[in-house]
Amino acid sequence: MAGKAIKMLAPGGYQRPVVCSACQGILVYKGIGEYQCEVCGEFEYDEYGKVRNYLDKHRGANVAQISLETGVDQKAIREMVKENRFEVIDNPGGYIRCEMCGVDIKSGRYCPKCEVAYHRKLEEQAREANKKNFSGYGDAIQGEQGSIRFTR
Repeated sequence: MAGKAIKMLAPGGYQRPVVCSACQGILVYKGIGEYQCEVCGEFEYDEYGKVRNYLDKHRGANVAQISLETGVDQKAIREMVKENRFEVIDNPGGYIRCEMCGVDIKSGRYCPKCEVAYHRKLEEQAREANKKNFSGYGDAIQGEQGSIRFTR
């Protein structure tokens, strides 16, 4: 009855196992990319778990080596680095670049300087949107002359 594990797309865009490949039992998430079968107790890993386990044993491996050994797509591995799940170690030519200014960084999408600028820009946009939707004390409806509402 053993067969291929059924996988589904997780919210992060990664493949996650759903059914145990050994006994077809349901896999329960245990944390950090690890899933355990309810029936037989067998462990399986999603793409993040596979990469993490490989890097624990092979520190300093590059994206091509990781992809070859784990079967995880290189694009998915680079996306994990951009999501700060992994960090590039000191390696000539092994850095990724800030998406705003192009400086070498170890993880994420932006360097610390650009990240601050990015968040300040978002905050300013939120303030502007809040001002547009703001109507409060002192903003009278046009056409009212201040007459008494109720008279006797």
